[in-house]
Amino acid sequence: MSQYFDIGDETVWNPSNGAARLFLRQVAVFEAELGLASGFGPMENDECRMDPAAFEIFVNALLAQHRRTSHAVILALGEGFTATTLALAERAGIPVDWALLGAPPEGALTDVQVSSPTGLSAPPDGETWASRLRQKARELARSMPR
Repeated sequence: MSQYFDIGDETVWNPSNGAARLFLRQVAVFEAELGLASGFGPMENDECRMDPAAFEIFVNALLAQHRRTSHAVILALGEGFTATTLALAERAGIPVDWALLGAPPEGALTDVQVSSPTGLSAPPDGETWASRLRQKARELARSMPR
């Protein structure tokens, strides 16, 4: 069995039940963290409708939050979800502002990792950060059936 993630008449992803269930649970976590709706509707009869306008806002907010942290554990926990979301955004034609995201983070960093031997960690380099995340999204997209 599988689930369908659709925008209009187009299926952007057709994962197994387990992958869909896990992904939608992570969506709920990140909706709560960001205080934003993701644009993913409920799964009904094996179909999840996506609202492209809400999804665009969610994707860009998710990336901005991911960019502002330098906490190794938070980055590790969020990277797979963020890359999966990016792959879906690309399939859906959702614009992502990579130029802004590759720039140094605006505002205060959040969840900065502090360790006693090294002190405060620096934010990841923007270009390296963006290219690494893009590469991961491309790799995932190749294994995400439509």
